[in-house]
Amino acid sequence: MTPAAPRTILVTGTRRGIGRELCRALGDRGDRVIVTARALSDAEELATLLSADGSAAIAVALDVTDPASVAAAAEAVRASGWPLDVLVNNAGIDYDYDQDAATADLERVRRIIDTNVLGAWAVTEALLPMMSAGSAIVMVTSEQASMQQMSSGTPGYRVSKAALNALTRVLAAELLERQVDVRAASPGWTETDMGGEGGRPVPEGARSILAAIDAPAGSTDTFTQDGEPLPW
Repeated sequence: MTPAAPRTILVTGTRRGIGRELCRALGDRGDRVIVTARALSDAEELATLLSADGSAAIAVALDVTDPASVAAAAEAVRASGWPLDVLVNNAGIDYDYDQDAATADLERVRRIIDTNVLGAWAVTEALLPMMSAGSAIVMVTSEQASMQQMSSGTPGYRVSKAALNALTRVLAAELLERQVDVRAASPGWTETDMGGEGGRPVPEGARSILAAIDAPAGSTDTFTQDGEPLPW
């Protein structure tokens, strides 16, 4: 379902992969895109490309693990004058396929959780005051986060995304009266630098997130892939 009117959509983690492709797709269809990356130069490079193609895009520096950066990014969004309709928490790190839970490097796991869970949480807290009824927050998670289908492997990644799903459900319940939807969306195994070879093309993974962005208002507390529900 494509929205009738353009919206302002902020995407975290846009330097490459799904985040970058998602920004391109949003810009192509006429949405206003707030492009973010840890290095402002990376965000500006993509925003410039989108603008050259006729899209409305601005660049904002954002390191989701740095409280000062999160606060500065929120101020930049406020100063832009664009209403924030959708927040996509896409930034994520470390598909730790080379670890087992029984012997995992816990410092590495802490870094994963800091970005994949606490980073999304911090950005949501900072930007939520700018979001009104009818807006939405989309958490980019993974089918590997499903508790019903949980298995071995990638322990830091799995645990972080399961925690992100839990955050999705808690926020969805808290924000129900404010009519701000909170959705979890999996891109599926996608052939990115993090996902590795063998997955589906990046545009397909991005379309799965786009389906969650475009879900009808009131579609909250959902966990989907390609618009279809996944088991929590």
